[in-house]
Amino acid sequence: MDLVTIGAFARLASLSPKALRLYDELSLLSPVRVDPGTGYRWYSPEQLGRARRIAQLRRLDMPLSRIRAVLDLPSGEAAVEIGAFRGEQERGWKAKSELAAFLVAHLLGKETVMYEVSVREIPARALLCLSEHLTADRIGEFATPLFGLFGGPSIPRPEGNAGRPFLRYHGEVSKDSDAVVEFCCPVDPGEIEAIGARFPEMTRSDEKAGREIYVSIPKANMMTALGFESLHRWLVEHDEETDWKPRQIFLVDPTTVEASEPVYELAVRLGVR
Repeated sequence: MDLVTIGAFARLASLSPKALRLYDELSLLSPVRVDPGTGYRWYSPEQLGRARRIAQLRRLDMPLSRIRAVLDLPSGEAAVEIGAFRGEQERGWKAKSELAAFLVAHLLGKETVMYEVSVREIPARALLCLSEHLTADRIGEFATPLFGLFGGPSIPRPEGNAGRPFLRYHGEVSKDSDAVVEFCCPVDPGEIEAIGARFPEMTRSDEKAGREIYVSIPKANMMTALGFESLHRWLVEHDEETDWKPRQIFLVDPTTVEASEPVYELAVRLGVR
């Protein structure tokens, strides 16, 4: 089998040697041979298909962790996953366009359309919580299995909105900065000890009854920026206090609804600092 140097392989694959070394470290694309004396890497021409697919997916801004999952799928399932990612990107660009339009209108002194803000009462309840420092691209990996577990019927929760699990953000989270993201599952106060014993890694707390404001975010615009602006404006206009630890309350699986239907709510508690 004829092998090629890392430099030659990089040119053939439209990748840089630096990228190839990173993919090797991540076990995404490893060389066929590494010289034990020099550490120099050699690749097989048969690896070009995988290398080019990685390069193509990176041009779509797909995270490396997701690329690894796509590469390991059968062709049909990989196509579905790439299509789903494209849909997420399109919704993201639409949301960014909406935010840009808001900023332009605001700077020009024009009236801007915001989300409708509603107020509701939340009863006293017990919470089971799990926290982790996360960047934006790791939230799904952290939260999806927790929502799957605690959103089902096996966990007794208060009825209605008060029983929906949610994420609570303790700081600004982006692709470049991390903050504490807390998953919270409301449970019936009388069940907290029994349920907590099943999940010893989670902390237990009591939340007093109170009010919260919220906006509903549709599938077509699943970014949070305009929702946050709507909540901020309402707080200023109504001179209300809040600790500004926004909550993201998921309502449905985004894949099951139309673009105009709400997927989650953004909420903040009132009357706290």
